Parts: sequence; structure tokens; C-alpha cells
Amino acid sequence: MNIPIDPTTTPAWKALSAIATDFHPNLREWFDTDPDRASRYSLAAGELFVDLSKNLVNEDVLAALIELADNVDLRGRIEAMFNGEHINVTEDRAVLHTALRLPADAELTVDGQDVVADVHAELDKIYDFADRVRSGEWKGVTGKPIRTVVNIGIGGSDLGPVMVYEALKPYAQEGLSARYISNIDPTDAGEKVKDLDPETTLVIVASKTFTTLETLTNARVVRDWLLSALRKRGVFDSADEAEAVKKHFVAVSTALDKVEEFGIDPVNAFGFWNWVGGRYSVDSAVGTSLAIVLGPENFADFLVGFHDIDQHFRTSAWDKNVPALMGLLNVWYTNFLNAHTHAVLPYSQYLHRFPAYLQQLTMESNGKSVTAAGEPVTYHTGEVFWGEPGTNGQHAFYQLIHQGTRLIPADFIAFANPTWALRDGEADMHELFLGNFFAQTKALAFGKTADEVRAEGTPEQIVSARVFEGNKPTTSIMAAALTPRVLGSLIALYEHITFVEGVVWGIDSFDQWGVELGKQLAKELTPAVAGDRDVLAKQDSSTRSLIEFYLDHRK
Repeated sequence: MNIPIDPTTTPAWKALSAIATDFHPNLREWFDTDPDRASRYSLAAGELFVDLSKNLVNEDVLAALIELADNVDLRGRIEAMFNGEHINVTEDRAVLHTALRLPADAELTVDGQDVVADVHAELDKIYDFADRVRSGEWKGVTGKPIRTVVNIGIGGSDLGPVMVYEALKPYAQEGLSARYISNIDPTDAGEKVKDLDPETTLVIVASKTFTTLETLTNARVVRDWLLSALRKRGVFDSADEAEAVKKHFVAVSTALDKVEEFGIDPVNAFGFWNWVGGRYSVDSAVGTSLAIVLGPENFADFLVGFHDIDQHFRTSAWDKNVPALMGLLNVWYTNFLNAHTHAVLPYSQYLHRFPAYLQQLTMESNGKSVTAAGEPVTYHTGEVFWGEPGTNGQHAFYQLIHQGTRLIPADFIAFANPTWALRDGEADMHELFLGNFFAQTKALAFGKTADEVRAEGTPEQIVSARVFEGNKPTTSIMAAALTPRVLGSLIALYEHITFVEGVVWGIDSFDQWGVELGKQLAKELTPAVAGDRDVLAKQDSSTRSLIEFYLDHRK
């Protein structure tokens, strides 16, 4: 890869800076004087309908953003990623999560490997295993079929699968469910297994290297729970513990020696490749729990949704390219309009974990302060992503978005058809729900003037408190229903938005060295937490006093 371009040296960056110095957006006026604005800024991407018209963008801003994409060679960078060039420069790796959803008849060879053949061979293995579990052919050590799949992972090996499982629960096979353990806090494992039947539980241990501290700790704890519970039932009259582990544990890992050492049959280990980052891995073997519970057909449809957006992103012109435009708009807000955070507000309770999933995707990717060439950046990178579903957020933090002093761009996500078509008497609950969705973006865009407040008979002394400035930018994303294909498209959309921002900022969006330091120090500090006074004495005064408080109060 070529050295990234410093965006601040480009003509487009200078043009955007000039626009921003005297930028006074007026969405009311823009919509009043331009009857075609909504249609011109509304685009289709796969099965998604995306309305960008309520963003703080006019033709001058749009033209400069598109020029910025060309100035930083976004098209070339997209091709480099899709073709398997080593764009993860600090780890010298390709970035090929897009290959995980290529159709079987596609062609892609990277570093001498037939990537498509490799991916589909692993998918076939996962699907075969999933079918065996779903049909009851795979049985636990006592001959009972599996009823609960417990996935143990952390980071990308947890956030993706649990988000997708929660989003697609209506597609789960009846009588088959999943649980997810990630936190090393013993509460997580304890609560997740306390009411499970060990005879009908299958555990997936997801760790590429099979060395992740939290994952392996939880895996050993759950293994001890399962064996102890079976032992109490007298199961081991006919089967030994090793056989029980093989019947109840499988792995998502490429470290087959460590998998076998744990007691898992390496035949039941599902792998992925070093060109798949953890936060981009839900559509790899990391999604094995999903293939089991939702079924191979739904998982395949999920992959189709990803590929829809991949193709759209790779081939669409900039003015029709939804991920490119959304990523460029985020740069506009972050670097020129001083926005610090970005809200994601799904009007679907099933997507309640989607903002948390995006936090890892976006902030682990673009939370960087050096360029891919190792030079300090001279501009802001990254956004703080956050959000909550539906009307819950309206009764919590929307006040700040509407009337606070911070500019907070927000993405609203909704679906035309509900999973549960419930009514409150004569009222359709989904219509009531989406009434709020439509109202919020309208209120944020157009606000409420002092004259409109006075016209309602409001006392003059409180008029100002009831004025809404408006001009709060939002993007509305809609689809017919929350299906596996649509969810795959939503995830891919944000993957590529993140990529666009990283290209503009000239950073390596695919490493995460910032994650490593705390993990390393945790290993060094653990002996002190266990009471090693020599290690404790070497700590700084604050860390030492905190550990001493813990030691004094631990019962």
C-alpha cells in the first residue's frame, strides 16, 4: 500500500474548512425552497432505504466531500481491501472480512490461497455440524439432544454473535436457544449456567489463539460446572470426563493443539483466518452459535445481506454510494462541525445490542492517534458511538440531542413490519411506535420557533425554554422487516462507513494495540491482587492503595 495521504493537504479539505467557517444550515429553508431535496438525498442500498436529507449538507458540502473521497484515493483503497492487499500495515495482513460472504462461484486468491474455497469449506463444515445439532443427531454424553448453546468469547467473539442472536430471535428453532458469556466477572458465568441442564448444553469456546484470558478462564469454569453437575447425577458410570467434554464442548479456533489440550476434539474446531479481525468476524466461524440456533439457511441469507452492501459499496458512484456518503458525512461533522459523539437509535427492541456492537466496530477501529505511516495525526479521529432502542431513549437522553449545546448526529433505524402485530384496543402499537420514529427526526430537523411557542399560549417568561433550535442532523435507515438479510446489510453498512472514515484520516483501522496494554498490565498485577506483597510494593501509590482496600475488605 502507498503511504496514506494527509487529508489536511488536499484541496477538498481546504474547501470544507472554508465552507465551515461561514456555515449556517437551515433545514427549514432548504426543504421549503427545494421540493426535491428528500428524493435527491434518499438512496437505496440492497434492501435498505436511507434518507440523508435531514443531514447538514448542501450541494457545496456534498461536492467537497466527494472531492475529498477522490483526493484520498478512496476508490483505490476500496479495491486494495477487496483484492486482499495488506492494508493492515502494522500487522502486515490483508483485511478480507468481505471474502467471508462471497458466493461460492466467486474467485479470489490472496497470498497463494484460494480464499473462496477456504471460506466455503469451513462454512460447509459449520453447516453440517449445525444440522446435526438441530436434528438431534448430535447428543450429549447421556444421549439427550442439545437444547442450549452457550458461546464463551469476548470482544468480537461475543458482541457480534449476541447482538445477532438478540436481533433474530424470531428465527431461532423452537426448543433451541443460546446464551453468551464474556465478562470475567464471575457473575456472568454464574448467572448464565445456574439454571441450565448440563445434559442438554453445548458449549462453544471462541478464541482464535485459544489463549484469551477471559475466554479460557470462563471456559474452564463452565467445564468444571458441567462435569461437577454430571458427576452429581452419576453420569460417569458409563462415560468418563474426557468423553463428556468432547460431547459438550466445541471450539472456534485455529490453535488445534491448545484445543485438544483443553479436551475438545480438534475435529470439532471451526477456524477462521488472520485476515479476519475480531470485530469483523460475526459472519465467520465466530457465528457458529447462530448457524446452530437460527439454522444454516438463515445464516446463508445473513451473508447475502452483507454481500449486497459489499457490492453496492464497491461499485456505486459516490453520489449514490450510501456507506461512502455516510462515512464522509461523519468526517464533516467530526472534523469541521466539532461533533464528538454519534448516536445510533434503533426503533426495534430486537436491536437493543446494536449500539454496543457498533461501539467496538467503530471505536476499536478508528480510535487512533497516529497515521498508518506512524506519524502523529493533526486532526480528530474517531467518534464516540452510543445509543439505546426506540422510545426508551426518548425518555432518557433525547433532551440533550434536542436542546443541548453539543452537536450530536444521529442514525435512526426502523422497519415497516413488526414481528409482533399487537394492538392496544383499536390502536396498532407499531403505528404508534413508528409515529415516534418519524416525529423525532422531524423535530430534530425543523425544531420549534419562539413564535410557534407563543402561538400555543405559552407565558413569555418560559418561551425560550420551549424553543427548539432544530438543524440537528439525522439519517433515517428503513427496511421492510428485520430479516437475516437486512441485518447483514446493516452490519456491512457500518463496516464500510468505518472504513471510509479510516481512509480519510489515513489511519490503520484494522489493528487494536490500545487493547493490549491493559491486558498485559492485568497479568502483571494479578499476583498483587492475590496477596503478593512484593509485587504490590512495586506499584504506583494509587494502584497500591486500591489493591490494599480490596485486600482489606475481601471476605
